[in-house]
Parts: sequence; C-alpha cells; structure tokens
Amino acid sequence: MTPLRVAAAQAMSVPGDVDANVATAVTLVAGAAERGARVTVLPELFLTGYDESAWTHDVSLTPDDPRLAPLSEAARSTSTVVVVGAAVRRDLDPSTGAGGRESTLSVLVFDDQGEVSAPYDKQHLCGSERDFFAPGSHGASIVVDGWDLGLGICYDGCFPEHARAAAAGGASAYLVPAAYYAGGEHRRDVYYAARALDNGIYVVFAGLTGICGAGLFCGGSAVYDPEGRPVVRVGAESPAWAVADLNLDVVRQTQRDHPMATDRLGSLGSRKRVVLTP
Repeated sequence: MTPLRVAAAQAMSVPGDVDANVATAVTLVAGAAERGARVTVLPELFLTGYDESAWTHDVSLTPDDPRLAPLSEAARSTSTVVVVGAAVRRDLDPSTGAGGRESTLSVLVFDDQGEVSAPYDKQHLCGSERDFFAPGSHGASIVVDGWDLGLGICYDGCFPEHARAAAAGGASAYLVPAAYYAGGEHRRDVYYAARALDNGIYVVFAGLTGICGAGLFCGGSAVYDPEGRPVVRVGAESPAWAVADLNLDVVRQTQRDHPMATDRLGSLGSRKRVVLTP
C-alpha cells in the first residue's frame, strides 16, 4: 500500500457562524492540498464553534445543509477527504418510542467527490457538553486508498480503550479532531502520543486554536508515529498545517517489535492487598 499524506489543520472558529467557518475550512483544505495532503483533519466543532452560546441556540447541521456546499466543492476539486467536527442534528428512531431529534457532537466526512456523511458521534462527552449533546453509541472508521482510519473526537482519545478498539478493528491510524483550552498543552501532548504508542498506529490530531467565544484554545495539531513520537507538530498559530506521510510498513514493523496491544492480558485476576503495618 502506498504512503498516505495527511494534514492536521487548525485555525480560529467563530461560534454559530457556519458560513464564516466553512470559508475558513475551505482555505485550510486548499492549503493542505497545496502541501499534497490526501486527507485533511480539522478541529472539533470547527464548523459550528466550540462555545455554549452557539450550542444554546442550536446551530446543529445535517449533512445536506446547503451552507456546506463550498466545503464539498473544495473536497471535490482538490480530491481531498476532509474530516471536520460539527454539531449534527439527528432524527430519533420512532420505533423506539422516542421520536423527534437530538444533537450530537460529531465528525462530518467530505469524500473526494464532495459527498457528505456523518459517520461518528463523540462517545465520551466532557463537562458541559453533556448538557447539550447526546453521546454516540458506536465507533467508526473510514477507508481511504486502502487505509483504515479510526475516528475519535477529543476526550475519546483520553481513554486507551477507544483507540484500542479502532486498532483492533483494523485501523492503522486514528484521526482526532479536538479542542483543548490553553493550559492543557501537557495533557494534550501526552494523551495522543500514548494512544499511538499503545497500539503501534499513527495518530492525527487537529486542535482548535485562538479565541472561540469565551474560550482560548491552544492548537497543537500534530501527527504522531506508531512509537508515539511527533513527526510534526505546530504551536498555537492560525492558520497552520501539520503534514506528514503515513507508511504502513512502519505500522507493521512497530507492531511486530512492540506488540503491547496483542500481548495485553484479557484479565489480571483478582487483586490481593497485603497490609505490612498494624
């Protein structure tokens, strides 16, 4: 399988202003395409804004929203697959007795023909996100040029089991749109490097940056190799692109040399507690 060039791109997002954020996303996709990227990952909730003011007014999108058309055209015209965060409006299954709609904190995927889908909803909601969004019920991956790319969103990547499930399902890379507040740089850089090392896969992390509503975000978009080393990482600048080539031979060799994912025991047995002092 040929190497896959990916870009983790970052910029500022405006709460609730879908048109402005789509225009910024188009610029980021164009910049990634100029750098040769086949897949471009943009930050969490980038199209709708990571801010409660936007969530309160329900700016959730559907994949057929006409405001997404410029980004669809950018993906099509550059033959780029775009993975980007947005609040998504879901119809509830009336057969369950629920009916109506709910909002999810999701990934939108624009394929290289400009078609839009919403294959994944964030499973591990964080803090006040739980007041506005319903959690996802399943994992997901996309396949691009034979590469299986697992999907996660921000807090998902803080749980080893999430990336582990993607790798166990065949993923060779884990794509993570995210939004870390300034001050969270250390945790950000540890979590996603660890997910790469845990599983011997690449991690592509796209971080929101700059001011978005009441929050200040720290960017840090990066690509981590299967041993957890940053192949490329940017700071908090806007716009910025972290671009790297993924190599399946490196994934396979790393997993042979460091087989932690497959050596993991199914059970550690019962826990014994030894009291050494009265």
